[in-house]
Amino acid sequence: MAEHSDVATELNRALGTDPNDEAAFSLTVVDGPDKGATFRIDGAQEMEALVGQSPACQLRLTDPTVSRRHVALEVAGHRLRVRDLGSKNGTFIERVLVVEAFVGGGERMTVGASTLLVSRETKQPAIASPDTPRFGPLLAESRAVRRLFPLLERLSAKAVPVLIEGETGTGKEVVARAIHEQGPRAKGPFVVFDCSAVAANVIESELFGHERGAFTGAVATRIGLFEQADRGTLFLDELGDLPLDLQGKLLRAIERSEVKHVGGNQWIHIDVRVVAATRRNIDDYVQSGRFRDDLFHRLAVGRIELPPLRKRPEDIAVLARHFAHEVDPEATIPEHLLADWRDRPWPGNVRELRNAVLRHVALGDANIDDDVEVAMTIPRAGMGESEIDAVLRLRLPFSKARARVLKTFEQRYLEDVLAASGGSVQKAAQASGVALRYFQILRARSR
Repeated sequence: MAEHSDVATELNRALGTDPNDEAAFSLTVVDGPDKGATFRIDGAQEMEALVGQSPACQLRLTDPTVSRRHVALEVAGHRLRVRDLGSKNGTFIERVLVVEAFVGGGERMTVGASTLLVSRETKQPAIASPDTPRFGPLLAESRAVRRLFPLLERLSAKAVPVLIEGETGTGKEVVARAIHEQGPRAKGPFVVFDCSAVAANVIESELFGHERGAFTGAVATRIGLFEQADRGTLFLDELGDLPLDLQGKLLRAIERSEVKHVGGNQWIHIDVRVVAATRRNIDDYVQSGRFRDDLFHRLAVGRIELPPLRKRPEDIAVLARHFAHEVDPEATIPEHLLADWRDRPWPGNVRELRNAVLRHVALGDANIDDDVEVAMTIPRAGMGESEIDAVLRLRLPFSKARARVLKTFEQRYLEDVLAASGGSVQKAAQASGVALRYFQILRARSR
């Protein structure tokens, strides 16, 4: 890690850049039907900027040889990240076909029959993060998240639709709830619908409601989630999983502020703010035809991307302590455990961290993390000096050395107490002074 940091420092020095500064770039069309058009992108943008023919693109071109969503641009430190979106004619940097590339300014980028000059603007000062570590229920110490707070505040005050993107478990629903609670609709309902959790043939009924007898099992008229969310917010989670044939009906409901029950004839007016979220790469979905371009354009009036937990380790301690306090106000997380957690990749993101905290609060020192492998066998004699010496000789980090000793102790303790209880798990749990449910968890983890 130190070696990588030194290399990055030398690179920044050679380029005359400071990694704490946010670069800014301008793109100018120097050849093609849109010659003279310009676009600016800087590190303050929370999402990739798109270039293409689609109305949803920040740099919209009329060149017919350019795809609807041709290329995505994102400032990454002092460079501009260029990512082709599966375009029909490809993206070229200085006549070299690229799928993904980084440019520093001065390069010519060709999309279709159009050529764009990439220029790096004068160095921009780093964006100041708000002093507060929270926005409504959203907690953060990292600049990556706190820099979103001003945007969230502006979006909360308006009734425009918002699209939240991010990996599973990054906290998209928390952001949606924050937008709702900090806005003028806070006293109205906040209704959640997971598009991936309901069978496709009943989604329409769930969203729009149905009349009695509209289909088998419809024994009574039922209002849908849009009506339930009237004068409030409807949060559509995992929007990318919504079937294509229902996307048009959703678009109509949002644009016209009215719905019609399945099997009904009357249009019902609704006053609902829609906030949607997806773990999918929605740009790829639109490009491939799996998601309607017009619906995306309607929902992405405000667009937020939540970074994964591995890219904001500064948030781990504040989140862990918050989750622990929710369960037990007296609970604490030891520093060595927080240090270990900061180095984890957390593929399940904040949700996975929360589960780890709950396990720690429930089990304390008996909690051995799943990814700790016991690769050595400690002698079966009692927990004596030779066993600890064997672990010490491995020169493991404190947390992993401690985990190996604890796991061996846990296995032997459970074996002994079960044997003394005649194999009865219930009696063994009572003798151990541990709740039956937690004893069963310990037993499962020790196998």
